Parts: sequence; C-alpha cells; structure tokens
Amino acid sequence: MKRILLILLTLTLSACAPPVDEPPPPTAALLSATPQPASTSPSAIPATLQPAAGFPVEVSLNDIPAVLTSVPENFTQNICQDTRPLQLIRSLQTAIQTRDGELLASLVDPASGVGVRFIRSGNVITYFENIKFIFETTYQADWGLSAGSGEPIKGSFQEIVLPSLEAVLSSNPLVTCNSLKVGGTTYIPEWPYSGMDYYSVHFPGTDQYAGLDWETWGIGLTRQEGKPTLAALVHYNWEP
Repeated sequence: MKRILLILLTLTLSACAPPVDEPPPPTAALLSATPQPASTSPSAIPATLQPAAGFPVEVSLNDIPAVLTSVPENFTQNICQDTRPLQLIRSLQTAIQTRDGELLASLVDPASGVGVRFIRSGNVITYFENIKFIFETTYQADWGLSAGSGEPIKGSFQEIVLPSLEAVLSSNPLVTCNSLKVGGTTYIPEWPYSGMDYYSVHFPGTDQYAGLDWETWGIGLTRQEGKPTLAALVHYNWEP
C-alpha cells in the first residue's frame, strides 16, 4: 500500500512541473531582461536655422546654413528672431573672401550707405554705391589716431580694414545678436549707434598671445522695405 501511494505522489509532482524547454513565465523574463539604450543617429545642420527666443542669440558662423528661409511674423519687433541677418553675415563673409564687390554692394542700402569705423574712437568712412569698387580702389582714407601710438592711421580699405575683417570672418567666429562679445579690454566696449540693431562677430584670440589678439566686428543693421541691410561696421580689439 505504501509503495502504491509513493508511486502516485511521484506521478502527481511530475505532472505539476513545467517542461525544461518551456520559456520562463513573463515576470521572470521581465526581471532578467537587460535594458537597451535607445538608438541614436548623428544630428545634421537643419536646412533652416531658427534662433532661440530672447537675447542674446549666439551661434558659430560656420554652423549657419548656407540658405536661411525662416522669417517669423514678429521679426519687426525682434530682429534676433529673423534668420535673414544671419544670412546677410554669411553673404558678407563670402563677399570679403571672394573679393566680390557686387555682392557686397547688394547688402547695402545705396541711399544711406554703410559707415565703417576701424578705430573704435576714430573716424567713420561711409561708402554708398561706390562700395562695389572697394576691392579695387586705393583711396587713402583717414581712419583716425592709433589707440597705441597716437599716430594717424591712413590707408585704403584693402590695406587697413580688409585684413582684419577677413581674418575674423574666416575664423569661425561667434555671432551674437544685440550684444557685444569681446575679449579683455582697457575700456568699456559700447555700440555707438543708439536704436540700431546689430550683431557682434567675435574672434577670441589665440593661446600664443593669451587671447590678447582677439578682435570683434560689430555689424549694424537697418531695414529697407522690411529687408535687413548692412548699415555699419565697427571694429573692436585690445588697446594698451
């Protein structure tokens, strides 16, 4: 009798045990699963760059796409939300690097011109339609007195302004909306045109000179029939 009961108990236990090749219950599978990271892919530069809301907007010049088409409805109230000034700066970079006077002239309102100030407290030289010849003329302009020596600085746009403007625009500078970004100064940097929107284009300098070779060009903007146009170029650098 005991033998029969033992056999029946063994058969009952065997029937309750799951087969060895049966998958584990759902709870066990969930506990033993290893989380997998979400798949990622490299991000590409968007076809349209939309600056973030608020001031200032800062971006590296080389990160600005070649074509910008976004024009928000409120651009007349906040130029930092209008992508077209960034396109203007890219076009300015191209005009300077390729010595394209026609392209440069297309950025300027011929009626009001563009005032260029190479020395921060110096003279403003204004160019109108004649700016298309800026890469050819040898006219010796009086830019003012050097901040270091106090000597007068005279020379053509090609001799005085172009080397600095080209070096800054070619350095993948930081572009900041309505805020002057500069390096170390012995003066208080100020934008000289009250009420004029502007971008600063800043080269931070090199380690070789402890950043003292920094340069910034302020790019002033006005609107002609709603379109941003180049109105001012102001140079900032370290002064002794």
